[in-house]
Amino acid sequence: MKRVTIKDVAKVAGVSYATVSRALSGSPEIGEETRQRIIKLSQEMGYTPNSVARSLVVQSTKIFGLLLGRINNPFMSEIAFYVEKHARARGYNLMLCNSGSDLDHEEETYRLLVGRQVDGIIIIPSGIHTYERIQPYLDTTPTIFVSENLRDLRESYVTVDNYKGTVLGMDYLHSLGHKKILYFGRRMGSITHQLRAQGYEDACKKYGITPAFVDSHYTHSSIKKGHLIAKELFQSQGHLGYTAIMASTDTMALGIIKAADEFGMRIPEDFSLIGFDNISFSGLPKINLTTIEQPKNAMAAVAVDMLVNKITDPAVGYSHRIMEPSLIVRNSCAPI
Repeated sequence: MKRVTIKDVAKVAGVSYATVSRALSGSPEIGEETRQRIIKLSQEMGYTPNSVARSLVVQSTKIFGLLLGRINNPFMSEIAFYVEKHARARGYNLMLCNSGSDLDHEEETYRLLVGRQVDGIIIIPSGIHTYERIQPYLDTTPTIFVSENLRDLRESYVTVDNYKGTVLGMDYLHSLGHKKILYFGRRMGSITHQLRAQGYEDACKKYGITPAFVDSHYTHSSIKKGHLIAKELFQSQGHLGYTAIMASTDTMALGIIKAADEFGMRIPEDFSLIGFDNISFSGLPKINLTTIEQPKNAMAAVAVDMLVNKITDPAVGYSHRIMEPSLIVRNSCAPI
């Protein structure tokens, strides 16, 4: 198949190459009638500008790379939606990539985005080792980390206060009278999840509650993983033994709901349940999950603004933005 060029349009229009170029670029040297005729003809012929050639001239592709761990994770797909929305509002398009939460694939894909000369990259890292794997390339392309706290590293990131989020959840459960609260899905391969577990543990100490953890040995959270772990928990204990569960993510909480239904357990009658993230599924009528909300829209907007600032002013330093979580009360928790 032959790509339609400006020369092809010029030949059919009976004008010069320069006239077509000026008409399509909005040059005031071309009359409006001629411009509209050329634009209409170019559309009918299927002409599209050569963005690669243009980027070589202006040294900008006007494209962001967005690298996610798993696009089928509801939290990440919602972040992607908002990043695209805010990037487009700033005049940028998005190249979306999925690492599958695999470090080798993540590094390879990051290098691919750099090789494609995207203007900048927003990344939701797969874990604590992501930074060290891509660190050699960070000086080549402006990069913003989202939803992972890099602590004091001199790299820009935006995340929610994960520690405060689980403290909020524990404060709420304690206000309902719960004193036997299980933390479900602790994952040590992520600073984000380390902070959530620490918030839970410190809240337990504050209220004189004995901490109890069900660990996840998986590299990512999902409904399927939550369901498998919850089934093992319910099978091994015969009865839960706890009046409430604090889940590390909403997807893990949804897995718990599925397993509880299979075991004939009712929420919140048999135990209260609280999640973390406030994904869109959590508010569905038959789920109504009480959860800790990450302000996904605001986080995406901040990440895009931070990236645009780094692109337009290379002298801009790094920035750490830790945003406030909030408690979303629905129907999955009840007083003792």
